Amino acid sequence: MENKTFESISTHGENLLNKVKELIAEGNIRKISIHDKDGKELMSFPLTYGVVGVVFAPVLAAVGAVAALVGDCTISVEREIV
Repeated sequence: MENKTFESISTHGENLLNKVKELIAEGNIRKISIHDKDGKELMSFPLTYGVVGVVFAPVLAAVGAVAALVGDCTISVEREIV
């Protein structure tokens, strides 16, 4: 049985990419979803252990594009409790 916890982080588009990079660096994140101010999911991507660097480049490029288009947004984070 996996133990999971969920967290929501409010941010503005200009800080979105940096926050997602910070979350990825933490390493215990299982999934990240980005929602606009109305709660509509803009993008969602799973993270797995051991996957770093070049694999995340396209994801980060997409996050950067979303950040340029949205104002206020919410990052929903699913963490695995170790």
